[in-house]
Amino acid sequence: MYVCVCVCVCVCLSQLGLCISRASATVLNLNCSLVLLPMCRSLVTFVRGTRMTRRLLDKSKTFHVACGVAICIFSVMHVSAHLVNVVRFSVRYSDDFPALNLARYRGELLSLVPGVTGVLLVLILFLMFISSSYCVRMSNYEIFWYTHNLFIVFYVILMIHMVGGALKYQTNIEAHPPGCFRANQSSTEQQGDELDTSEEEERRCNEDARFQPHYPQTWLWVSGPLCLYCVERFYRYIQSRDPVTIVTVIRHPCDVVELRMLKKNFKARPGQHILLNCPGVSSFENHPFTLTMCPTENKETLGIHLRVVGDWTERFTQLLLPEPRIDMEILPMAQKRRYPKVYVDGPFGGPSEEVFNYDVSLCVAGGIGVTPFACVLRALLDGWMGFRLQRLYFVWVCKELQSFYWFAELLCALHHKLWNENRPDYFNLKLYISQPDSLQVIEKYRPLTSRMQIGRPRWKLLFDEIGKSNKHKRVGVFCCGPKGISRTLHRLCNSPQYNGTTFEFNKESFS
Repeated sequence: MYVCVCVCVCVCLSQLGLCISRASATVLNLNCSLVLLPMCRSLVTFVRGTRMTRRLLDKSKTFHVACGVAICIFSVMHVSAHLVNVVRFSVRYSDDFPALNLARYRGELLSLVPGVTGVLLVLILFLMFISSSYCVRMSNYEIFWYTHNLFIVFYVILMIHMVGGALKYQTNIEAHPPGCFRANQSSTEQQGDELDTSEEEERRCNEDARFQPHYPQTWLWVSGPLCLYCVERFYRYIQSRDPVTIVTVIRHPCDVVELRMLKKNFKARPGQHILLNCPGVSSFENHPFTLTMCPTENKETLGIHLRVVGDWTERFTQLLLPEPRIDMEILPMAQKRRYPKVYVDGPFGGPSEEVFNYDVSLCVAGGIGVTPFACVLRALLDGWMGFRLQRLYFVWVCKELQSFYWFAELLCALHHKLWNENRPDYFNLKLYISQPDSLQVIEKYRPLTSRMQIGRPRWKLLFDEIGKSNKHKRVGVFCCGPKGISRTLHRLCNSPQYNGTTFEFNKESFS
């Protein structure tokens, strides 16, 4: 079967090489223009309007990946078709119509502008595709980051590639219609004795055929999104050009560092994230972090929690919390700790913003994936008003007990606040420890003990419980954690309704 498919593809390429190369080029133009739009983060955040629009924009990363895969697939088709065209153009080099030939002599095609730029485009695309794989991104994010920024070179070469003039069309069809004879060529030379003298005179042309390259169209597709992307990036540069003021750096258990900062005129909503840049580590790398503390009218501080995983976070943590030197153990009281320069880009929207727009919401976090919901819980603690949320289910799964200490004070404070307001059912908290070593909880965190369980959640029973308690309601399910939990929740949300309750799945994903 595969042999037959390969034979059919080869036959199509040999017979329709020019058509396939042109058709695939049009698809490439479309995808090269669309792939930039999801990366306009400020624009995507700005156009988040209705609930349906927001749910579609939450898939912007998936759309970006889909466009990238389409570019790779149709690039293979485009290159394969052009390789066939190179062979056919070389074999059928026309000595009668030199202007129609792409090359000046046989075998020159690959050394022309379209050939050289085409090879460069394929190499850049191959590097970007390989470095985008999951294993490369997880093992060395810097490789992914730097190779992905080759898109600037990619678009520059793409603009040069389109001016090569590989395809041509005839400009004087009226004076030289297809099938006519040149003035110095008789019908006998063309078709033997099949035509008589009168027919020969009717089909004799007045001048030689003239050809010129097609007008390039790639810039018509790419220039708009490319200019939009450049303007958006320039706007973000203006907004983030001033460094933030680091207020506090706190080291938490399990290699987690909390960073609190101040930035002028910075406004954000719970569930949004920022891009962090530290020139002391790398001037070109920007890493996304969810806000765990949003500025309010009473407090202008914004905060994030970052887990020390990878080279960038390790070097950044070393700059924030350097190892104490022996000769500097005793510092003067007036001397302050010097922090590195840090720039903040954003904020940008995310799925967790929608927690307040449901009557009932279920937030599921795995480990450090709790950060998108920490800001939501802090907003409830600060007494945010004007949202429709009536009940919040919060499930947090961790391997170690110490991980809960990251936000233990926040959880206890929210528990006491709702208890004093006689609303204990508003916030349903469940904590799970998958690999417990010890369950000794600090005394001031005692309210969390009754909510703590050993093992993993039984998701089906949890959904049944929520469905029975909230009949005929729409429940928003928000997840930020391992893929295993995400797949299970997604499958349960797509299962038949529970007592008329509809579950809508929302997954946190950073691009």
